[in-house]
This record gives sequence, structure tokens and C-alpha cells, in this order.
Amino acid sequence: MPVPGAIGIEEQVTPLGKRASHFHNFWRMWIISLISVFVLVLLLWTIFRYRRGANPTPSRNSHNTFIEVVWTLVPVLVLVGTAIPSIGLLRAQYSSPPADVTVKITGHQWYWSYEYPDNGVTFDSHMLKEPGDPTLAKGERTRTDQDGPPLLAADERMVIPTGKVVKFIITADDVIHSFAVPAFWTKLDANPGQLNETWVRVDRPGVYYGQCSELCGARHGFMPINVEAVTPAQFAQWIASKGGTMPGARPKPAPDSTGSSPLTPAAQPAAAQPQPVQAGSGAAVKQPATNQAATAQN
Repeated sequence: MPVPGAIGIEEQVTPLGKRASHFHNFWRMWIISLISVFVLVLLLWTIFRYRRGANPTPSRNSHNTFIEVVWTLVPVLVLVGTAIPSIGLLRAQYSSPPADVTVKITGHQWYWSYEYPDNGVTFDSHMLKEPGDPTLAKGERTRTDQDGPPLLAADERMVIPTGKVVKFIITADDVIHSFAVPAFWTKLDANPGQLNETWVRVDRPGVYYGQCSELCGARHGFMPINVEAVTPAQFAQWIASKGGTMPGARPKPAPDSTGSSPLTPAAQPAAAQPQPVQAGSGAAVKQPATNQAATAQN
């Protein structure tokens, strides 16, 4: 959860986020700071050393080979030194390892839909309104402190297991949205008709918040993202509570009425054996039930 009054990058809870945060806070900040200090010192020295009072007769030198080589070569080396870890970070972000869980995320105006295709679970997530909201419908649930902070709490949370690779497949069905969770170092556009992919692995249980980060319309600021990371056992329980199943978990097979079940017809009691209908006995043969509505339509 964002810390009130804090500045800087939010604490990262994924390996990819920690790697990116370290690259930003250590390498990038040191490089930027050193370049800024060097340029400031050079500017102040130039102003003092080459002021009109100290140089009534200006220099007429127009070229200096050494300086021109330095000011061309040094920036190139700095950019190359920055690009190598940057490209590696981008490659890691968009080259996901084998996924344990897949979540398809669809942006709408103005809410999110989450689908777990391997588990058979689908639901929508809307922002929870405040008790005094004039647009509150009768009987609509309002936000409480347990749901999260104002403008960030949602009625349904995306739930993912900790310690597992979760692949996000992100798209939209109307306009361009952007799925962003700062604690995951995740921000990816949701484009209509296009599937964008990224991945996370959250090792710390908790609830993490984000928002749509694309100007997607009048209620752009009311598309919160709630992701709850729980243990794998709790995740399996949540999937079951939503009517879904875990991969590899098959429902118990129904008893086989064709005679392939362990209980063979020979072992059944005599009263349970079907009795043949004798010709001419006058016994009515029960017909299978039909769909009357379908028959009437035909």
C-alpha cells in the first residue's frame, strides 16, 4: 500500500522490480548525479575563467581535437554502459518463464475484468464508492477501511499465489487503458485487439494497489487495481470458492451405468436387475423424456 507522504519508487515485492529498482537507485542516480555535478562545475568555471574582465581580448581558437574527441566519446560510453543493463532488464520483463498461473486482464470504460483460463474463473472489478457518493445506487456496497484507501478499493480483487510465476495477458475492449501496479514494477498498455504480456512473481503476501495509467475517458481516475497475494493453499481455496478448479484436479467421476464400474451387474442384488419385457405381456414400455419446448419449436 502506498505510504502517505512518501516520495520515490515504491518498495518492490517482485524479483524483477527489485532488479529494476536497484538499477534505478544505484547506477542511474549515481550516473545522473555525477554528470549534473560535472556540467555545473564546468559551467561555473567557464563563466569565471572566460569572463570579459579576465579576457579583454577573446581567444580565436575554433578547434581542439582532443576536446572534440572527449566530448563525443564519453557520452557514447555512458549511453552504452547504461543501455547494456537496460536491455537485459527489458528482456527479462518480456521473456516470461513458464507460468504457473495465467490471468487475462481486460480494460473497460471504466472497470477491469479478470479471467483465469486454466481455472475457469471470470469476474469484474469495480471501484467501491464512498458512503456519501451521490451516484451510489440503492443497496450498493460502499467502501470500508478493510477494503482499502479511497479511490483504490475495489469490490473484487485479483488473487494470485505467492512464490509462483503469474503471467498477465493484457488487452482492452473499447479504448486504450494501461494496467499499472507500482509495487510489481508493472505498467503495460491494454490495447483493443492486441494481447500484451508480462509476468510477476510475488514473494510477500499482501494487497497491492494500482490504477489505470492511460487517459481512457471521463472516469479514467476511477479504475483501481487490487491484487491480493496469498499462499498457494489459500489460492486454491479461493479458486474453489469461485467455482473453479486447479489444473490437474479432476472432479470425481460419476458412477458408470454401462457396467464398467467396479460394481458389476453380476454382483448386484436380483431386485436391482432390469427385468426384460415379455412380448404380449401388456407391460408398458417407458419412453425417454423429451424436451417439449424444443419439440414444439421444431
